[in-house]
Amino acid sequence: MSPRALLLLALLLRTAAPRGPRPPPLSGEPQGHTRGATIHISQVTALRLLALSPGSHSLVYLFMGDSEMNLGLPLFEALAYVDDQLFVSYNHESRRVEPRAPWVLGKTSSQLWLQLSQSLKGWDNMFTVDFWTIMDNHNHSKEFHTLQVILGCEVQEDNSTRGFWKYGYDGQDYLEFRPETLDWKAAEPMAWATKKEWEVHSIRARQNKAYLERDCPQQLQQLLELGRGALDLQVPPSVKVTRQVGSAVTVLRCQALHFYPQNITMRWLKDGQPLEARKVEAKAVLPNGDGTYQGWTVLAVQPWEEQRYTCRVKHSGLDQPLMAAWSKESSLSRTLVIGVVSGVIVCILVLSVGIAFQILKRKQAARKTQLETQRGRLAQSTMCRTVGPSKQQPPKELFSSLPHFLRFSKSFLREYL
Repeated sequence: MSPRALLLLALLLRTAAPRGPRPPPLSGEPQGHTRGATIHISQVTALRLLALSPGSHSLVYLFMGDSEMNLGLPLFEALAYVDDQLFVSYNHESRRVEPRAPWVLGKTSSQLWLQLSQSLKGWDNMFTVDFWTIMDNHNHSKEFHTLQVILGCEVQEDNSTRGFWKYGYDGQDYLEFRPETLDWKAAEPMAWATKKEWEVHSIRARQNKAYLERDCPQQLQQLLELGRGALDLQVPPSVKVTRQVGSAVTVLRCQALHFYPQNITMRWLKDGQPLEARKVEAKAVLPNGDGTYQGWTVLAVQPWEEQRYTCRVKHSGLDQPLMAAWSKESSLSRTLVIGVVSGVIVCILVLSVGIAFQILKRKQAARKTQLETQRGRLAQSTMCRTVGPSKQQPPKELFSSLPHFLRFSKSFLREYL
């Protein structure tokens, strides 16, 4: 694990993670007395830093605590994941294990749930003791400090297992347990005092080894059985390679889209041979909004060498690795499709504007006709008041001039008098 990555692992979101995050930086975060709770990452990124193998399953516990209770942050908080799914949470204040996944609900009376509760309560006490031990060894008593722990195991496709148990203090990698030698690896000189103190008690090392190599894999198998159907879903990725031409180099981008679970391997080949990881510009795996994932990896190449490179993708949803490469034909097809789609969209817009204009024009004409009709009726009712049957209709120019009015009056008198 890279330096400072442990801080990122533990300072994950306490609520649901946002669905379109960009990869967080692995360096440059504040150190020492920083307010760790202001830095958040998703559990997806935290689990990705463990570099889990495609087709494997993992059980991961993330612990975090701080030294100042008056900040409103818990002294100890734990989140547990099977693969990338959060299924349990716990904190020091409530001392209760809370189910966080649908496939766990209704199982809280089982023996497995009782074991989880006992383990988390025991780790709560151990975490508190370890925190004060580390602070005492650093002569830290009043300042704000944080402690982060990640522990768990991975069961790979061949049933081999791998355990991990790592501590981070104030944003830096601190100690890592090595089960093969029953000792602790110090990541910095300041951790040596704690390393020596913990290695005096060999019973703790043996208990850690037993959990990582025996208890954790057994617990993971029980959880996988409990979550059957929800945890064994396999969605294979679709893969494409695109090109961006620059002034000096060409950038090839390999994308794997809409896959589950998140564990995936994407690697560039040149003339069929794998490239060294240091030659790859960047890569990331991010969540989609529908529960699946997307991954990408970028490579800078010479402008005339694009077709010598191939992207190889391995995923548990694939029967065999998927190979993808950039080609002029596929690029031309995509350009043609984009052009056709753009033309159709423009035609639809023009047609929509024309229809809207005609509808508006007709409405205006109908409104004008209706207004003129209303004005005519109002003029008639104002010009004449009918008192009986009439053989002669009053002329429209009734009051347009005085002679017209006089002629109408004489005619009216002869008719009725």
